[in-house]
Amino acid sequence: MGSGARGPILLVEDDADTRLAYRVLLEHAGWSVEEAGDGEQALRMINGTLPSAIVVDISIPGVDGWEMTRRLKLDERTRDVPVLLVTGHTLDEDRQRARDLGCAGYLVKPVLPSQLVEEVERLVENH
Repeated sequence: MGSGARGPILLVEDDADTRLAYRVLLEHAGWSVEEAGDGEQALRMINGTLPSAIVVDISIPGVDGWEMTRRLKLDERTRDVPVLLVTGHTLDEDRQRARDLGCAGYLVKPVLPSQLVEEVERLVENH
């Protein structure tokens, strides 16, 4: 890819401080970032340009991360966009549910800055 930002990465997180921290990390790594505070907003945004990857918290208002991912994977246009779930959910059942839904990655909060960037890089490279 040429010079300039890569991406975009769609970041779906309802906590403004967390969203800002993730955005700064990803932008510092060279990604352009689009933000949504909830699943409905994110799904509307995806009707435009498809992101290179989607980083989504499971516990967001309205359409949560599970439902948002389910809808993305059912839609022929978006099913191949890699989804990274970032969550406080630590149960093995949640990890398995993420795999069953077709998520490309799963990180448990708190997430180290290097973890987030490395996982996004991995998802996009393997896409």
